[in-house]
Amino acid sequence: MRKPVLPPRPLPLALMVGLFAEALFAFRVTTPHKLVFDEVHYVPAARRLLELSGPTNIEHPLLGKTLIAAGITLFGDGPLGWRLLSTFAGTGVVLGVFAILWLLYARLKPALLGSALVMLNFTVLIQARIAMLDGFMAALVVLALAAMLWGMRSSGAAVWWRWTLGAVLLGLAAGTKWVAVPYVGFAAIGVALAKRKHPERWPGMGLAKAWATLSLGSAAAYLLTFWPAFFYHGEPLTLARLLPFQLEMYRQQTQVLPPHTYQSSWWTWAFDIRPIWYLYEPVDGAQRGVLMLGNPAVMWGGLLAVAACLWAWLRDRDARAGALAAVWIGSYAMWAIIPKSLGFFYYYYLSGIWLAPVIAAAFEHWHGRLRYWDEAYLVVAAVLFIHFYPILTAMPLEGAQSFNRWMWFASWR
Repeated sequence: MRKPVLPPRPLPLALMVGLFAEALFAFRVTTPHKLVFDEVHYVPAARRLLELSGPTNIEHPLLGKTLIAAGITLFGDGPLGWRLLSTFAGTGVVLGVFAILWLLYARLKPALLGSALVMLNFTVLIQARIAMLDGFMAALVVLALAAMLWGMRSSGAAVWWRWTLGAVLLGLAAGTKWVAVPYVGFAAIGVALAKRKHPERWPGMGLAKAWATLSLGSAAAYLLTFWPAFFYHGEPLTLARLLPFQLEMYRQQTQVLPPHTYQSSWWTWAFDIRPIWYLYEPVDGAQRGVLMLGNPAVMWGGLLAVAACLWAWLRDRDARAGALAAVWIGSYAMWAIIPKSLGFFYYYYLSGIWLAPVIAAAFEHWHGRLRYWDEAYLVVAAVLFIHFYPILTAMPLEGAQSFNRWMWFASWR
């Protein structure tokens, strides 16, 4: 009996992955029916943006709050309106990881493994079900990288518009949260290294023009995200104040804040040491909780995969595995120099996303020695996902002490 032939193009399977991800993220997204964690900052800011009453929450750019405001406009000022667009952002992350791995390896197995692991790593599920800025920012960054790799495999005019699309998406990501800004630099370094070793990549696009497009495209997109502020009824933004306003945002970002119960040092995030309870209280008629925690299988296994990918690059010159490991390293190491007075585990959100493609790359490179290990690993990640699901999605719990069932360490409490 002949084995079934896999589809030569990834689009049908990618659509199925996207539909599954959206169903997973949107299921019971309106629970709880109250503002959760940092929604208390961003939903009121989105409401003020809809009213154009004046500046608020000025430490962050406008795009993320504009998207929350769009959700409120389309679906009402309630849990569905607050959060539904965040589910789309989560699906964008999953599809972006699928696309990145397909474009790098032209194989469905690593693309499916990476997209499955990013869904199972808890954090994308949680951020896809809350009205915060990080979900939108991460989706734009992941899709930007996918667009740029798409251009690498193109020819003619498609090279330019796909590279430009990536630049614009990075600018929009920075217009959501400034933590996306370093990725413009990562893209500039990445294209330079790729063109140096493989000049045929991005055919017809020289390095100088690629850098110019990246700089101008991302900067223009970033500045355009401030457009609604020009129409405020009180203290409207002007062209003369646009650049000085960036300094005010910087001062807000770097102000010294009082200690917080859930604060943690950046170097602890990769080890899942100090998660955050986004919610743990009686609400909607039951005790419920949402714990911002990473899947231990993905978080800890991902660190081993980073080392494996670096070894694959050093020993076998596997540039794809090395590049994915370098993205994770850069995305994490930058927190050592970002001038924030307090750190929180959810800052690691985007770095944690990169672990999924790194794991898929490690299994792909070492598939001869790790035959069937990827399937077993995926099963372990899925079992942990099912086990923790009740405190990831605010399901009803038995009582106030129910959380102890999931507390592996005292630091998780």
